[in-house]
Amino acid sequence: MQRLILGLLAGLSATTTMTAAMRHLWLRLQPRNRYPLPPRELVERVNLPAGEDGRRINTLLAHFGFGALAGAGFALLPRSLPSGILYGLSVWTVSYLGWIPAVGLLKPATRHPLERNLLMLAVHMVWGAMLAANLRELERAGGEIFAGGPAKDATKPHLSRRFG
Repeated sequence: MQRLILGLLAGLSATTTMTAAMRHLWLRLQPRNRYPLPPRELVERVNLPAGEDGRRINTLLAHFGFGALAGAGFALLPRSLPSGILYGLSVWTVSYLGWIPAVGLLKPATRHPLERNLLMLAVHMVWGAMLAANLRELERAGGEIFAGGPAKDATKPHLSRRFG
């Protein structure tokens, strides 16, 4: 249960970084492709009754909620499985080539502009990398600074020891 909660928190935090990357990369899209990204498109397709402010909030809630749930999914996987980056790419694949078009919310990614797909692939890689790093740090914090003693792997070098 603890690892599940840490995965939720790690996924939520990773979604903040992903969102920043989305915003910066979206500005680099060709003007014709600079329409709302999939989180907003999905909220619009669900068509919840809300004004513009409501759609913005619903987009954030859906985006961060899904990021947190997907983070929990990562935390439940065996630790020996591939990296967070591969997990992020698998979340993109299962979502944008799988369940989202299957339920009729969006057309499959193969029918979207290439540069938008590249943006979404890149930000899912960012999300996955941050997810894995955040989960590791939360686990270490739980075993060290929040538990009053060093974790079992405390002898391994930490970023603060290398760069701080």
